[in-house]
Amino acid sequence: MQTIDNFNFAGKKAFVRVDFNVPLDENFNITDDNRMRAALPTLKKILADGGSIIIGSHLGRPKGPADKFSLKHILKHLSDLLGVEVQFANDCMGEEAAVKAAALQPGEVLLLENLRFYAEEEGKPRGLAEDATDEEKAAAKKAVKESQKEFTKKLASYADCYVNDAFGTAHRAHASTALIAKYFDKDSKMFGYLMEKEVKAVDKVLNDIKRPFTAIMGGSKVSSKIEIIENLLSKVDNLIIAGGMTYTFTKAMGGKIGISICEDDKLDLALDLVAKAKEKGVNLVLAVDAKIADAFSNDANTKFCPVDQIPDGWEGLDIGPETEKIFTDVIKNSKTILWNGPTGVFEFENFTHGSRAVGEAIVEATKNGAFSLVGGGDSVACVNKFGLASGVSYVSTGGGALLEAIEGKILPGIAAINE
Repeated sequence: MQTIDNFNFAGKKAFVRVDFNVPLDENFNITDDNRMRAALPTLKKILADGGSIIIGSHLGRPKGPADKFSLKHILKHLSDLLGVEVQFANDCMGEEAAVKAAALQPGEVLLLENLRFYAEEEGKPRGLAEDATDEEKAAAKKAVKESQKEFTKKLASYADCYVNDAFGTAHRAHASTALIAKYFDKDSKMFGYLMEKEVKAVDKVLNDIKRPFTAIMGGSKVSSKIEIIENLLSKVDNLIIAGGMTYTFTKAMGGKIGISICEDDKLDLALDLVAKAKEKGVNLVLAVDAKIADAFSNDANTKFCPVDQIPDGWEGLDIGPETEKIFTDVIKNSKTILWNGPTGVFEFENFTHGSRAVGEAIVEATKNGAFSLVGGGDSVACVNKFGLASGVSYVSTGGGALLEAIEGKILPGIAAINE
């Protein structure tokens, strides 16, 4: 497989798929440019070699062209980060894009307008009536898949080589993240540095395990994490269940949870997971106490109580001190750690303590030689909020992509480069 380090971009035009889906405020100022900075090593390597770059990305989930989703809002900041005045094509498929791409000289960069302005990028039909028949839906899907081929072919025609550095969208079989790769031979398509690091980090957690291996799974719903939990039960030594999922497990085991978040239709599933963990010899670590509140608010009245004795009208919004000790003891004795999801409502300052304690324990374990991977939007926001990101082995930029990789799924964006 071709690698970016072994490829000489001199005189070549590279189509680079990045993930510049950054948050913007109401004045279109970027509030977090981490995703842009993460792509800089790849972009700078190409420019240093004497290549030119056509950048493809998406922003948000537009249903067609819309100013608030235009990538022109990030153009100046991208130019500042790269130290090069980045050109812009107002339409990724228009004549302007083709002309500007063809005219690119070594060291120049062209940013294409949001690829998702076209339904062909995602390959899903748009504008169907709510009462569309199955036949109409099938016909629309067939039509967009057909036009997607031309869309992909045109994107590929702008460049001599293809670099995928967008791990955040690697789980999508979109035109620019997977389908485009087939227009380049195996020596002209490769991962960027960010993708390489992400793929290696996931591989280390799944295939190069130093034990004990501990996974901390947070999040509000068991249903959204069921596949990843099941896959992890065959790999980990310890599985810590945190966040809103705690209360589904607690209720399933006969506990009183007040008005805490709970998936009542998943109680049997929770019991099934408890049984599977036991059967596989996995230490399933559940909360024993909680910090509870009488309202979903930072200013609510709070107290601590056993997790299975939450009074009516109260809800659990974080773990309690006993649970903190149990969780952190397990983490500190681990050699491989995966963290996906906070222990509570960390957005509220009064309910950050558990997540901070978990983060600090991971940092301590990492100092003592553990490999730690933090992934998923909220966990990443956690380590950044608490200033702990530099103390863990790797912070993943991919939420859904990371979870699907850990579930054991083959990601289209990765498979396309490996083919």
